[in-house]
Amino acid sequence: MSDLVARIGRGVAAFDAAEWDACAGIDNPFTTHAFLLALEESGSATARTGWQPVPLAIDGEDGRAAAVMPAYVKSHSQGEYVFDHAWADAWERAGGDYYPKLQIAVPFTPVPGRRLLTARDDLALGLIGAAEAVVGQNGLSSAHATFIAAEEVPLFDAAGWLIRADTQFHWHNDGYESFDDFLAALSSRKRKTVRKERAAAIEGLTVEHVTGAAITEAHWDAFWEFYQDTGSRKWGRPYLTRRFFSLLGERMAERILLIFALRNGQPIAGALNMIGADTLYGRYWGTIDEVPHLHFEICYYQAIEAAIARGLARVEAGAQGSHKLARGYRPVPTFSAHYLPDPGFRRAVADFLEREREAVGHEIEALDAMTPFRKG
Repeated sequence: MSDLVARIGRGVAAFDAAEWDACAGIDNPFTTHAFLLALEESGSATARTGWQPVPLAIDGEDGRAAAVMPAYVKSHSQGEYVFDHAWADAWERAGGDYYPKLQIAVPFTPVPGRRLLTARDDLALGLIGAAEAVVGQNGLSSAHATFIAAEEVPLFDAAGWLIRADTQFHWHNDGYESFDDFLAALSSRKRKTVRKERAAAIEGLTVEHVTGAAITEAHWDAFWEFYQDTGSRKWGRPYLTRRFFSLLGERMAERILLIFALRNGQPIAGALNMIGADTLYGRYWGTIDEVPHLHFEICYYQAIEAAIARGLARVEAGAQGSHKLARGYRPVPTFSAHYLPDPGFRRAVADFLEREREAVGHEIEALDAMTPFRKG
């Protein structure tokens, strides 16, 4: 692989959309050129916000990119959902500078998927080597590839990167033709609980699904209000700008599903979902009127109904949230990979990750036994 030459782009904007998407594919909306470019052009993921885009590419014989990787030089650890704050503290107490670091990720998006965007393993390994070179040549502390696809774990492992595991909750479509079919798979007690929860959540409300050309700026204005409320409570300030949502609507409307709860025709809560080839991705939610169980209805149950109607294989509802378990979402492992060139630091983190992976495995086993589905 020594004959492979990688280049760094000044943002995804430096790449032709067709060239990028030929490597990335379009099944996962978050690694498409349109999504990543919207993050840059909206001012959401830029050097000013601590996400300096430095996408890596390896060109083929025709001079066009044959492999690409979304990457960012980070000056903090916000918006990643794989938490390394303790690592940063330890490194800096030892006299080092943890930041800047290299982050291989989709900003603000804890969605598993490929980060080595190529169909060839040799080029994928070349991208890994290019990331290591960026770290070494620029004096960065480390590189982190977060929410990598399960099939990429062996590639990072073979390159000597440390593998980290965590848990998310995904809903799986076992051939259901309706929400009632899904309910029939639950235990009787859980089935009754879900029905009561749904009825209470939407009492006096109506629910609206909006997608494609039907999405207007008025919808984004309403959703922005919800997103700001949730963002300010969770992160202190929202990660995404208002313009990001307009750009998303302009360029990816057919991949967007907005679900609103309305009272007297006015939206009081909403959720943003992205539509993949076989998956509905729940991303953001917010409300201006606290209604018991409405979060579960708009984010989880309505998403299940939408996935069934569209024939999608699963719903991924974002990071964390063991409360999803009772709503039919099952625990699944997620993975990240970490390159730490300092030998002593690497040994300490490797020991921690070995114990953490074991704990995560036990946790998934325990949680899987607690799913609401009928036994036997």
